Amino acid sequence: VQLQASGGGLVQAGGSLTLSCAASGSISGISAMGWYRQAPGKARELVAAIVTGGATNYGDSVQGRFTISRDNAKNTVYLQMSSLKPDDTAVYYCNMVYRTRAFSPSREYWGQGTLVTVSS
Repeated sequence: VQLQASGGGLVQAGGSLTLSCAASGSISGISAMGWYRQAPGKARELVAAIVTGGATNYGDSVQGRFTISRDNAKNTVYLQMSSLKPDDTAVYYCNMVYRTRAFSPSREYWGQGTLVTVSS
């Protein structure tokens, strides 16, 4: 199983950036995908998550600025980030809850992370 994240980089405050994360490998079904982030010296926190049915959940600090979406056919999740602030600077990690076979226990997998830097 792999999670390939892309789209990180350097952006000025107020700008926009879109992250994508594609899942591949021995996957029977994905129940949820999401993004977490970890800034230096801080704990990892939820940015946004989306389940198969389309319901979403956002961290309080990004509500109204970030939008998560998912292409189920491509096993890919996107994070559109706008009105970026220097406080959004962090390593962003893609997360997936999935099954390798029907009715098998759910598993969780983390991608390697992509760095987002917002300059003031």
